[in-house]
Amino acid sequence: MKNSNADDANDHPITLPVDKARAKTNHVSSQILDMIGIKDGKVTEGGAGVSLCDKDPGHLYRMRHPWSIYEVSEDKLKQGFQRLKKNLPNHGWKIIDYGPNSSKARVPELTADSNTDPFSVNVVLVVSTPTNPHEPQPMIQIHVVSACFRAPKGTDLGKEF
Repeated sequence: MKNSNADDANDHPITLPVDKARAKTNHVSSQILDMIGIKDGKVTEGGAGVSLCDKDPGHLYRMRHPWSIYEVSEDKLKQGFQRLKKNLPNHGWKIIDYGPNSSKARVPELTADSNTDPFSVNVVLVVSTPTNPHEPQPMIQIHVVSACFRAPKGTDLGKEF
């Protein structure tokens, strides 16, 4: 992700147990799904996972939750993406990047930072485009990432994946 909260909050990481950070990340993803507003598509199963932060991998970790919405028409995906773009600022998010991405298909992509929590989201609308006229698997890809959190003393981050 580009310049985002997931990087900015690392100077003074919040101490948070991994299970609470996982629940918070899954909650953020759920709010994003609600903002997209697609009820009849399929959503990738599974929840947020832990990855270690380079700065102090013995004590600092971040949450990552990649997921997608699929098996719904491209029109519904486009409408859901636009709903999300419109709704994010009304729900405390700042869109920091928006436009066609650098893939061959040049599909729409946005990155946003939460104004209240140490989270960023990257969203890609994977649909047919003039440079990719027949997308075989249209979807919206969502990747929620947290800033680094500090694990409470005694936490073995090696067991948290």
